[in-house]
Amino acid sequence: MTGATGFVGAETLEQLLAAGFEVRALARRPQPERAGVAWVAGALDRPDALDDLVRGADVVLHIAGVVNAPDRAGFEAGNGQGTANVIAAMERAGIRRLVHVSSLAARERDLSLYCWSKALAEDHVRASALDWTIVRPPAIYGPRDTEFRELLRVARLGLLPVPPQGRASLIHVGDLARLLVLLCGEAGDAYGGTIWEVDDDRPGGLSHPELAAAFGLALGRRVRPLPLPRRLLMGIARLDRAMRGPRAKLTPDRVTYMCHPDWVASPDKKPPPSLWTPAIAHDRGLAEIAVEFRR
Repeated sequence: MTGATGFVGAETLEQLLAAGFEVRALARRPQPERAGVAWVAGALDRPDALDDLVRGADVVLHIAGVVNAPDRAGFEAGNGQGTANVIAAMERAGIRRLVHVSSLAARERDLSLYCWSKALAEDHVRASALDWTIVRPPAIYGPRDTEFRELLRVARLGLLPVPPQGRASLIHVGDLARLLVLLCGEAGDAYGGTIWEVDDDRPGGLSHPELAAAFGLALGRRVRPLPLPRRLLMGIARLDRAMRGPRAKLTPDRVTYMCHPDWVASPDKKPPPSLWTPAIAHDRGLAEIAVEFRR
């Protein structure tokens, strides 16, 4: 697997080990030894490391990618070319089964560089001769998530800054990881060539006022949504770029992504209930991370 040290990957690795899998995991930096895991030093731009990673595997789970980059080349390297390199290593080794973690962003290729790069990664997967399954999650949250922790930090003051309009689906990292584990097992063999959009089963996702109310319920106080005009968000993004350069977190590209009005998972693209259904509703999940946040 790739991305095992990240937010989604770390939870998925725990569940894979609990399910009895033996895992070879790619890592840029040295990792502590643990039973059931063989760490492979390297990165997505190292063909030798990828060859070592996939050798003898029954299935490859590709989670690694970038959500923020300073320019088009950075997004292409982290998402597009990185995925192409994983596929090439699988083809050299004769490995057929690939589970690729994408994003709802791939639906909107022309919206932003991030969206374009996620769509490009899917292009590489679909053009391959592999037995692939693509999973598109929406906003992911859960333990060890830094972005929702920052939202809680602001929301405890009674206001939640949000884009001017829109709705979005959520999914708890534990539910997403459970699906990925199922797809890596024998049950996943029946679902090659499919693209799934997954969420927590909330019809229509959450509007921004509903999201603010959910944060308020989790924190035990009233939280009001604070819609920020796109122009203001762009100004903040340019200021962040001026102050932090390539390390900026809020970029114009990310503002464009955030202001898109529809990040709701399509009901007709969900996995069959016989394979997987989500177990953690947003109210329960947000309450759990709010407890951790207060602690």
